Amino acid sequence: MTAATCLTEVCAEHGEGPLWDPVRGVLVIVDMEQGALVDVAPDGATKRIELGGVTAAIRPRTSGGFVLATERGFRLLDRDLQPVGEPIVAFEDERQRMNDGGCDPQGRFHCGSMAYDETPGVGTLWRLDADLTVHAPLTGFTIPNGLQWTADGRTALHVDTPTNRIDAYDFDGATGAFANRRQFVTIPEDAGHPDGMAIDEADGVWVALWSGSAVHHYTADGRLADVIEVNAKDVTACTFGGADRSTLYITTSRRDRGDADGPQAGAVFTVPTSVCGAVPHPFAG
Repeated sequence: MTAATCLTEVCAEHGEGPLWDPVRGVLVIVDMEQGALVDVAPDGATKRIELGGVTAAIRPRTSGGFVLATERGFRLLDRDLQPVGEPIVAFEDERQRMNDGGCDPQGRFHCGSMAYDETPGVGTLWRLDADLTVHAPLTGFTIPNGLQWTADGRTALHVDTPTNRIDAYDFDGATGAFANRRQFVTIPEDAGHPDGMAIDEADGVWVALWSGSAVHHYTADGRLADVIEVNAKDVTACTFGGADRSTLYITTSRRDRGDADGPQAGAVFTVPTSVCGAVPHPFAG
């Protein structure tokens, strides 16, 4: 086991979606249902950017700036994390919100939706193409999370949290189609529930465990290689950052428990690793 270090003060009610921004040398996280982004400097200093609504997942754009998944769609942001252009609506159902996502190697941005009351099976994996059109390649999820691609781009890894599995799909880069869903690993029920994920250059998978106070590191063949202990019950997501991408940044939540989860719930944690994280694919639009 490895212990993570708390980097920040409590900086989010429901911290999620961490992304390392190499241009500014800071981590960006979302405070999801508070509608904010939070810059986290390497020394732990934080700065909030209030946008309102829901801030679900963020990725860089090849043309500069960022793309943000919002409550029921997407927004383009400039380098200062401010909205530009008009909102892009994916769906109208007010009972749902976006949750987590990422970009495929071809630059499409995928994000999964879920019901606020976690109704089983109503979630969809939405896809924003470079021409800003929206598509729905997969349906039937409850709490979709942690989308990543292997280095060769041929396999996508995805979580539907209540299944307690990480699943793999064959991925067709030409069409953006997912096929042949199968189990990659199963998380023991008493270890927590899989949430956001990161992937390293060797296709090692690092998955945050909601209600588990930990991140699990699995090798490319699904073997449990390490358990990273986090001093907060609800661990939400992780990503690699720092100059050499060898530091794992971990987000946590205090949304359901508050102080009952301990004084560091809602803070960002870090742990040094012996690997380099894969660079997140940017959005091509």
